[in-house]
Amino acid sequence: MFPIHIYVGMYFASIYMRCMQEVSSIKTIDAGEITEAVARLCMEANFYLGQDVTDAFKKTLGDEISPTGKEILKQLILNAGIAAENKVPMCQDTGVAVTFLELGQDVQIVGGGLYDAVNEGVRKGYTEGYLRKSLVEHPLLRKNTGDNTPAVIHTKIVPGDSLKITVAPKGGGSENMSAIKMLKPSEGVEGIKKFVMETVKAAGPNPCPPIVVGVGIGGTFEKCALLAKEALLRKLGSLSPVPDIAELEKELLSGINRLGIGPQGLGGKTTALAVHVEIYPCHIASLPVAVNLNCHAARHKEAVI
Repeated sequence: MFPIHIYVGMYFASIYMRCMQEVSSIKTIDAGEITEAVARLCMEANFYLGQDVTDAFKKTLGDEISPTGKEILKQLILNAGIAAENKVPMCQDTGVAVTFLELGQDVQIVGGGLYDAVNEGVRKGYTEGYLRKSLVEHPLLRKNTGDNTPAVIHTKIVPGDSLKITVAPKGGGSENMSAIKMLKPSEGVEGIKKFVMETVKAAGPNPCPPIVVGVGIGGTFEKCALLAKEALLRKLGSLSPVPDIAELEKELLSGINRLGIGPQGLGGKTTALAVHVEIYPCHIASLPVAVNLNCHAARHKEAVI
């Protein structure tokens, strides 16, 4: 048998080795790298329209019956091409820098704070990219912050050792037409459809159609609003994996495009490019619903560090 002090030494040595293994599994990401990624994403999101949106324009161009609507869709396609070629914003409203972070639980940020790094990236991207600064520091006094900060940041802690960053510039015109309502559970799916249709109809030309409609159902007052915004990040036209929700998406899209609002509100059958619905469990006494509209410039870019 070994003397007791040897056993004690072996015990602490094993603890030390486990701790070292845990430390070695942590990935470090420098705050400066995050800043550079956010700056690049701010510019790319405003310069380059997603291929899924461009493809949707081309598809609806063939379906549109209004001559004016067809011409507007052609102009939107042309505008996106000019913006990409010249690296200039596709829209003068370069929006609030809404930023979604998926932070791996095995990641440590070094060299600065995570949110500070994101805001520095927004400041850098909007300045170097000559993007319009649209943030006011006090909602009532209305003085511009001068650099489009602070960003609106949503963070999820997820498994893994990487950081996924999605920047989604959100313009004021479409955001202003969004809405939230606490329905009674008894109103059910018909109440949801009625609310979504009424919101889009009331918005009319203001959100610069053809629009993308994000719908959040369930959760709480704030959760359904976040669900509706997250729905806008999905690939355009992708259907929910939940069968009844996928059917709801198709039914809402068809109904919205029968409203006759059309491209830029000048008439036609292309009012919306897609309807995306996200759901979440909710209280037995509640049925929260949020509608977040996005204009035809459905902008978002992502990077993984």
